[in-house]
Amino acid sequence: MASLPTARDNPAAWLEQARPPGLDAGRREALLAALGQVPGPRLDRLAEVLELLGQLHADTEVLAAAVADELSEGDVAPLRAVFPALDSLLQGLHDARQVWGLHDAATGTANAEGLRRLLLALIRDLRLILVLLARQLVDLRHAGGLPEAEREAMARLSADIHAPLANRLGIWQLKWELEDLAFRYLQPDTYRRIARLLDEKRADREAFIAQSKQRIAEALAEAGIEADVAGRPKHIYSIWKKMSRKDIPFSELYDVRAVRILVPDLTSCYAALGVVHSLWTPVPSEFDDYIAKPKGNDYRSLHTAVVGPEGKTLEIQIRTHEMHAHAELGVAAHWRYKEGGSHGADASFQRKVAWMRQLLEGADATDDAGGEKAGSGSASLAASLDSALVEDRVYLLTPRGEVVDLPKGSTVLDFAYYVHTEVGHRCIGAKVDGRIVPLTHRPGSGARVEILTGKEARPRRDWLQASSGFLASARARDKVRAWFHRLDRERNLHAGRELLEKELKRMALAQSDLSPALEKLRLSGVEELHLAIALGDVSPAQVARALHDAEQERHREEDVDAELQRAAARVRPPRPGAEFIVEGVGNLLTQLAKCCQPVAGDPIVGYLTRGRGLTVHRAGCASLQRLAARHPERVLSVEWGRSGGTSYGVDALVVGADRRWLLKDLTTLIAQSGVHVLSVNSSVDSSRSVVEIRFGLKVDDFEQLSGLLGKLVAVPGVYSAQRIG
Repeated sequence: MASLPTARDNPAAWLEQARPPGLDAGRREALLAALGQVPGPRLDRLAEVLELLGQLHADTEVLAAAVADELSEGDVAPLRAVFPALDSLLQGLHDARQVWGLHDAATGTANAEGLRRLLLALIRDLRLILVLLARQLVDLRHAGGLPEAEREAMARLSADIHAPLANRLGIWQLKWELEDLAFRYLQPDTYRRIARLLDEKRADREAFIAQSKQRIAEALAEAGIEADVAGRPKHIYSIWKKMSRKDIPFSELYDVRAVRILVPDLTSCYAALGVVHSLWTPVPSEFDDYIAKPKGNDYRSLHTAVVGPEGKTLEIQIRTHEMHAHAELGVAAHWRYKEGGSHGADASFQRKVAWMRQLLEGADATDDAGGEKAGSGSASLAASLDSALVEDRVYLLTPRGEVVDLPKGSTVLDFAYYVHTEVGHRCIGAKVDGRIVPLTHRPGSGARVEILTGKEARPRRDWLQASSGFLASARARDKVRAWFHRLDRERNLHAGRELLEKELKRMALAQSDLSPALEKLRLSGVEELHLAIALGDVSPAQVARALHDAEQERHREEDVDAELQRAAARVRPPRPGAEFIVEGVGNLLTQLAKCCQPVAGDPIVGYLTRGRGLTVHRAGCASLQRLAARHPERVLSVEWGRSGGTSYGVDALVVGADRRWLLKDLTTLIAQSGVHVLSVNSSVDSSRSVVEIRFGLKVDDFEQLSGLLGKLVAVPGVYSAQRIG
């Protein structure tokens, strides 16, 4: 009988026999050409990896990534031409190597779960997990000749990272071997002791299993059940784990002698169970129905133990051929690709990927295919098979390589407060991957964050303002708020008053009467308002908005001159989509006053000019007040219309330290906020090293202007940012 082709000796025949999904003539030739460029020693290892990937139904893109990772940059070019996703796959493999380095540097295994989560966050294409598992298994197979320290490090990595991942994916085909080899190198004496116990009565055990198989096959045939009956291999790590968990000796294990029955359909599973229980007495405590209640990784099978011939116990597993394929390959057994590769994945595939992510993110499973009890979370995980997964975490590293997971969008200041409250209070700066960043920086998964601290705790009150962007998590803001709560009342009152005055001045709002804000925010007095601002319970921007809305409402309710009211009866309706609605006059030429530059949302008043139509001013404009004093009859009530897409010119003044790149930082921020810059003028006071920059801006409305000014004042080196005019 001719032997099957191998990826090492006959790659062309192996590809033809394996037929990975997505293979066509062009990709086949590119893969064969790339394999020819891999040096001999590395080709032996790569061939084993490819054969494992073929058994796991990996598609052609994944095979190409495994090959390309062994080549130099120049040799990869032909593969890129036929595999557009190759670069992202290679980046994923490169990122995975960072995790291996972190594992080597970590102390103990308590951080293994965090590293597995980081691995998942870094590798966006989950097919690469198969490459990582296959490659680690091949390395472990050949680790016997390595120095002891290096061999143990590889085995520990497999036990901490790879074997749990294979277990969660249900890929028993790799899981068992990874566990056994890691166990062999980490606990060689225990491994050899169990191996000797298995070898001592191997002949008797094999004869017993052969006799049992024949008896089961005959009984099933008599019952009209089509079945394949085979012995089930036992794995040394599984035996040791069960002995340790149940605290029993080797002689009391039920499943050292085991048989597996494969049947065509679900009904036959339970029919075969009845036949087996009619042959021999079952052991009640050893029955598990993982078909009715699958394990967390969707493993399904019937497990039972009986007192077989000669009074010896025999473990029996009963499952369909489809269940067996899943037991060997896990979710890889369900991966199917339409013509053209993975880009044609259907909805079922997407559900499997979501489920796989849930498995990888879950707690360590203690159950396996050897019959151990399923964890309590299995049912809930299986029930959520079709639910969508939301990526809402970011995985960051401490300088010691420990993994910290935070809500997505967290800043380095959030990270500091997560490490320790005092670290957050004393935080004065941060480094991400060795580069100094502002406290508002939002690092991505895999970044290494180092917090720079001062000698004293000095949180800043603007950390509590959402618009400043310092803190994204409520947990961190609560810690800052608690720190300020401990200060004395007078200091908080003073600080709150200053913050409010600064905001109102910035937005060019009067603050003589704060009662509208007190009413809207449901506060009893001005002191309570100042305290709420100081402690972060109310932001100055909220107060400014409340005063702005109140002023606008007041001007809407003012009585109109009697003569203009009579004229209103003769008004034609305003044009649809008009920028302004002018009370008493229709289709009137309008323009914005340059002296006060009103924007949508500001309370406004119109002034009728000679020959130039209506000029629209802000309600508190000094120029308007002088004109109205001379010609009160020309003052008209005006409100903003509902025209879309209109923007308004406004001037803003930024005062800050005369530092390098300040203007660049400001203009970049303005552009990111969707605001257009019409003009820029700056002047420098060299004696104080202070620069004043006046921007002519084009904004959509009051809200956009307020948000932009809040962001500008948070730029390092900026002392103030306010509206002028």
